[in-house]
Amino acid sequence: MTPQRSGGPAAGFELITSQPAFDRLVERLAEHPFIAFDTEFVSEHTYRSQLCLIQIAAPGVLAAVDTLAVRELDAFWNLLAGGDRTTIVHAGREELGFSLHATGRLPARLFDVQIAAGLVDHDFPAGYGALVRRLLGRTANKGETRTDWRKRPLSDAQLAYAMDDVRHLEDLWRVLEERLAKHGREAWMESEMASWQGDVVESFQRKRWRRVSGLTGLSRRELAIARELWHWRDAVAESRDMPPKRVLRDDLLVELAKRKSADEREIQAIRGMQRSDFRHIIKGIADAIDRGLALPEGELPGGERHRAPPQQLAVLGQFLSTAVAGLCRQMSLAPAMVGTVSDMRDLLAWKLGYDVEEGEPLLATGWRAEVVGTIIDDLLAGRAALRIGDPRSHDPLVIDRG
Repeated sequence: MTPQRSGGPAAGFELITSQPAFDRLVERLAEHPFIAFDTEFVSEHTYRSQLCLIQIAAPGVLAAVDTLAVRELDAFWNLLAGGDRTTIVHAGREELGFSLHATGRLPARLFDVQIAAGLVDHDFPAGYGALVRRLLGRTANKGETRTDWRKRPLSDAQLAYAMDDVRHLEDLWRVLEERLAKHGREAWMESEMASWQGDVVESFQRKRWRRVSGLTGLSRRELAIARELWHWRDAVAESRDMPPKRVLRDDLLVELAKRKSADEREIQAIRGMQRSDFRHIIKGIADAIDRGLALPEGELPGGERHRAPPQQLAVLGQFLSTAVAGLCRQMSLAPAMVGTVSDMRDLLAWKLGYDVEEGEPLLATGWRAEVVGTIIDDLLAGRAALRIGDPRSHDPLVIDRG
């Protein structure tokens, strides 16, 4: 590996390239009540994203850790997870993933500025540069977005870009904390961070086979085969440390499920299955298909039976979502943070007695119910009405309550 030069005061930050220097940095960070950090990584070539750089800011500390030179990072992840210090990130899904994979733990008190902004501003999800510009009146570095962070040495421009991603996080945090307090939404933020972290943990730890594109319209038996193929593909990808879709593309996986044949000759006859390396994995594919074919009828996925909601819910959902979006903007709340048109349809279906076995939908729980619940109840009961106000307005729909 090409040696990376050292950062220093002249560079405006420290560049950590040795284990002893990293250990000393963690000792210094332990003294502070908050730590802001960001990462640079590459995700196109490996099963999990490859961490290449950690940028860290704390009072009197601005540092970049070259994680290709410093390998033992658990002390940092454990520091974030322990105690009651605040950890500040922007769109920190991957950052949580690195922490989970390293130690199985999350930061004790996490504050994501992107989520906080959605609770007090009109836009979600807002990019880091947009938040810096809108909330702080500053300009963030926009270069180097196509950098291959595995290459060494890193240039001055690359390091400047990376450090800019963490340099403003403390100020964003303080501004957003003030705005949350002003609107009385601190509890909303706490609730949202808890549910968001739960979703992130689930996305990293649970096998998400239903995310395969092209599953719509498959029979229950075909879904069973697709699920077995997905689990087989995931295991192979992890063992080879490569992206799952490089083992087997989604479209080929779905086509195999539709064919419902474990015969190796028929598998190889499918267009796209003639890659030379496939001969080493054809048996694994056939075995996975066999498992899907052998699954008892009662254990097949996709057997849930729900009463389909009437078609008019699609119209009502779109209409009411537009009205609620205007209401949200008046409240300095990002409509996308509250929910989607699909979430609105789910709420309407639930309130009108469809899919009741699914439980409460998103818009009927927590702080979202405070924003949406009574408005929808009043509209459905005729206690409120929608009309067109100013047709030239950004929010032309007006809710009148009698």
